[in-house]
Amino acid sequence: MILTILKKDLKLFFSDKKAVLLTFLMPILLISLFAFAFGGTGNSSNKTQAIQLLIADLDKSTESTTVVSNLDALDEVRLVPKSLDEAIDLVKKGKYVGVLILNQGLQDSVNRGTTLPMELKYDASRQIEMGMLQSVLMQELMSTIGKKQIKTKMNSYFDENFAGMPQHLKNKIMSDMDVTGSKSSGLGLKMTSVIKEDSKKGNLGLIQAVAGTAIMMLLFSIAGIGGGLLDEKDAGTLKRLLYSPLKATDILFGKMGAALILAILQLVVMFVFSWLVFGLPIFKDVTALVLMILATAFAVSSFGMFLVAIAKTRQQLQGLSTIVILVMSAVGGSMVPLFVMPAIMQKIAVVSVNYWGIQGFYDIFWRNLSVIDILPKMGVLLGIGLVMSLISVSLFKKNILKLIYA
Repeated sequence: MILTILKKDLKLFFSDKKAVLLTFLMPILLISLFAFAFGGTGNSSNKTQAIQLLIADLDKSTESTTVVSNLDALDEVRLVPKSLDEAIDLVKKGKYVGVLILNQGLQDSVNRGTTLPMELKYDASRQIEMGMLQSVLMQELMSTIGKKQIKTKMNSYFDENFAGMPQHLKNKIMSDMDVTGSKSSGLGLKMTSVIKEDSKKGNLGLIQAVAGTAIMMLLFSIAGIGGGLLDEKDAGTLKRLLYSPLKATDILFGKMGAALILAILQLVVMFVFSWLVFGLPIFKDVTALVLMILATAFAVSSFGMFLVAIAKTRQQLQGLSTIVILVMSAVGGSMVPLFVMPAIMQKIAVVSVNYWGIQGFYDIFWRNLSVIDILPKMGVLLGIGLVMSLISVSLFKKNILKLIYA
């Protein structure tokens, strides 16, 4: 008897080819995804992608030109020249990790051996990139102009205290001392976050946790809600509805409307909870937050209906939604912040709903951008929702209604 039941269940399982494929394909895809995300790609060289750094040369001297040329020759850094105001604006909007500013007086500071008028303004949300960038910059700056500063200081010291000492003897002493790594060189690269620390700015980790988790769980919820359409098909309810004056598209849009309302409510509850329990500043720009919630809810609910439209059974929907949502969440930054991923993964992330939603909430809570600056991300989310809606209508008629009338 047990063997009979076992055979029956296995036969039913393997009769649904799409469900079988998703069962075995999902772990393979996830393993591949995380392997690429964290660099575990076998014998590949895993060469680090060059960090794009804005450069604003205000000194325009021979020394500053040499600094720019030497930094641009590094494999780890790719310099992008910009005016100071434009560069700071781009960093504030999260387009670049930072801008290196070579202020006026750099040439004179090198000649006198005084602190260099240089500043690195950066986006604090990209901490890993900043750590790598700071190390590269300090090493290169020390090897180019830091040595000149040390030599200038040492020569001044010898002239003041040991007048008449031959230059070759001075050079010998400095060589033997090997002071190129001295902290007293006056290099002093000033580092400043472009986003001012204040009580109204959200915590970076909290924003990532709230936005990333909210969108990922919302996708799962909407897929589950949309699955009710397949249950109605199996129960015969959908067929009875089609005998009424309702159009097929009316049924689908009715489901989408319900999913949209529930998506909005779910996001509102999540953000209010985060405000009450963790202190997320949700009232700093209510207009931007409301518009971003609406755009995100529309994109997510439309995408959920798209998944329902291409699935023929509840089992297929479960497998399909799980693999698609997990992959989108991993690629889009819901599971792991994008700044810890390789550059290629960050480029792929733009195909994910999660990416645009998370970045939009970053703009509101972390970067303090205005509604105008956030509109492009909202537009992308609305575009995703519109495209998914149009595709869902077509697939709904083809895959679900066709089966009912078969």
